Amino acid sequence: MSPFANGFRDAMLAILLTAAPALASAPQPTYVGSQVCGECHQVELERWRGSYHDLAMTEATEETVLGDFDGVEFTAHGVTSRFFRKDGDFMVRTDGPDGELHDYPVPYTFGWWPLQQYLIPLPGGRLQSLGIAWDSRAKDAGGQRWFHLYPDEPLDHRHDLHWTSRDQNWNYQCAECHSTHLKKGYDLATDSFSTTWSEIDVACEACHGPASGHLEQARLAAAGGVAHWDKRKGLVVDLADRDGGHWIIDAETQLPRRSVSRKTHTQINICARCHSRRGQISEHYVYGRPLGDTHRLALLDEGLYYPDGQIQGEVYVHGSFIQSRMFAQGVTCTDCHDPHSLKLKAERDQVCAQCHLSARYATQAHHHHDEGSAGASCTACHMPQRAYMVIDERADHSLRIPRPDLTIATDSPNACNGCHADKSAEWALEAYEGWYGKTAPDRPHYGQALHAGRVGATEASHRLIALAGDEAQPAIARATALDLLHQYPDPTHMLTFRRLLQDRDPLVRAAAVRYLDTANPPTLMELGFPLLADPILAVRTEAARTLAPLAAMPLPDGEKVRLDAALEAYRASQLVNAERAESHLNIGLVEAAANRPEAAEKAYRTAIRLDPKFGPAYVNLADLFRTLGRDQDGETLLQQGLAVIPQDASLYYALGLLQIRAKALPQAVGSLTRAAALDPDNPRYSYVQALALQGAGDLPKALAILDQALERHPTDRDILFALVTFNQQSGNLEAARDYAARLKALK
Repeated sequence: MSPFANGFRDAMLAILLTAAPALASAPQPTYVGSQVCGECHQVELERWRGSYHDLAMTEATEETVLGDFDGVEFTAHGVTSRFFRKDGDFMVRTDGPDGELHDYPVPYTFGWWPLQQYLIPLPGGRLQSLGIAWDSRAKDAGGQRWFHLYPDEPLDHRHDLHWTSRDQNWNYQCAECHSTHLKKGYDLATDSFSTTWSEIDVACEACHGPASGHLEQARLAAAGGVAHWDKRKGLVVDLADRDGGHWIIDAETQLPRRSVSRKTHTQINICARCHSRRGQISEHYVYGRPLGDTHRLALLDEGLYYPDGQIQGEVYVHGSFIQSRMFAQGVTCTDCHDPHSLKLKAERDQVCAQCHLSARYATQAHHHHDEGSAGASCTACHMPQRAYMVIDERADHSLRIPRPDLTIATDSPNACNGCHADKSAEWALEAYEGWYGKTAPDRPHYGQALHAGRVGATEASHRLIALAGDEAQPAIARATALDLLHQYPDPTHMLTFRRLLQDRDPLVRAAAVRYLDTANPPTLMELGFPLLADPILAVRTEAARTLAPLAAMPLPDGEKVRLDAALEAYRASQLVNAERAESHLNIGLVEAAANRPEAAEKAYRTAIRLDPKFGPAYVNLADLFRTLGRDQDGETLLQQGLAVIPQDASLYYALGLLQIRAKALPQAVGSLTRAAALDPDNPRYSYVQALALQGAGDLPKALAILDQALERHPTDRDILFALVTFNQQSGNLEAARDYAARLKALK
């Protein structure tokens, strides 16, 4: 074996052992099952029985199926489905992947309240989540009915949200968090699953980890005394508080505080594995390790969160909670929720009164609403709910003070207008200031910086860098600011980034290393290489992706070995979800950056094989062909893509650029016009469409396109610059000066 091979092997081994320390220890603990746990922990087992964890997934039986399968029909999207029984099985007749009606067995239920879904097997070991669900609420609450989870989305069997699609696949989307010790068992060669679990639901060992060591020590202790217990009693993770901390009321402030500052977040990381919007990057889950060792947490991205961090999309609590002052003060999940029954530890507002004095907060002097009204409730104001899956009300766990001023400034919602929907935010702000003064509205909020970054405001750059560097702000907000700063590259930011690359929070470090893709190679190597040894896998994978272009350059042998090993670990992190086209796209992008075109092409083609309707794979493969001088192959490929996904604006845009390179300007104008029409919210499409029109000699139409685009994107610098230039060309110098003044104001 060559010295290089030895070095590569050693580097890979170091990376894998850092990613999953438990891999180096033996023997590995095994799962014993909840029934065995219950032999000693009967009380906990009984509390768990019937909980939403216990009922997360079950075999379909008379006791577990809540829906009406007595020949009931339900019509949605032009399809009439029938729920019935046959030979003891629960069945549904509905439209399949070919659009035709078929009879399907329902072997599993999924969830319990307020709705229950049903899983249907399809070839290749797939279980698919039916888009029609049962409303399990009481009839007088609107329940006891079938309903469609996407009632307003016009869909048929070709739609990405149809129950037969990859996006509705249980093996990928749901399984990890609804069963215990799940092994997905995906095979890329056959595009099939062989998924297994130790228990069908979320059982004891889903949180406590495999318990064989605990069981062995318990049996030895029963026979020979407590000397056989180790510090963690054989458990792979210790979820108990061992610091003696408890909640007290501070004598001076009358506010709750923990008697001992919380040093670890083990329990929260365990819960976050499932109760967060995240992507899996490792199958080697180690109980008690930080979330970033196996998952990449979604940040406060548009569509998932409002600018001020309130929940917008379905984000599953964790990303909200880590924004809260309660998290910062050491509150953890089981301070409010019983870990076994999952019920609140007290009724309604009394769960808050465990720490917050009722005499101070449960009064009209504090909430200014009639006793017993919705506005007098803690959760109505501080944990407003949003409905997901049509009827599932979920509370925002950022536990924030209502801020009508932020509604005015950022268009984020506020709890006041959530109830008083007929009133304006200005009305709510006036009432708020009348009750509490102007203290809260005068306080800066990270939502203002994130909003500025989203809309391209003049002050966005300095607001975002200030937020990113402020350690008093939630790490998830700071990391989001760093990602938004990609739109505002500035060499002076590097002074701050040097510090943020060493930040104590991995979310910030990962976002900081992502920003380095704007840096030159020497800076990238100097600042990025140390992150390849970061203790958190999510940071290391981001570092590897960002450093990939250096693999195409001459490097000292040691650095080359480290980078090659890191890139291999990155590929492995993507292949955790090898069934997804997005994973192979990511691999292709890294291979292209590393100047490995054959590997990049293979990855892109794999993405297209898995999902022929995945537009980014066509676009990036066509762009790879451009770099290789194969534009003819690129045009053929893009036309193939448009035959499958004719409404994909990105394919028309890529085709238009290719046609410009081929000097086929009339065809390019047609393609770019189509792209802009399909996606009018993308300013780049309208901008390039206008450039093509101007190049084709139609300056008036180009100006009209730019004016329309500027109405939708008033701070877009490219559009403004083009309006300056084109108005100069048309002789309208007054308009050119006006647009130039607007452009200058943005700098």
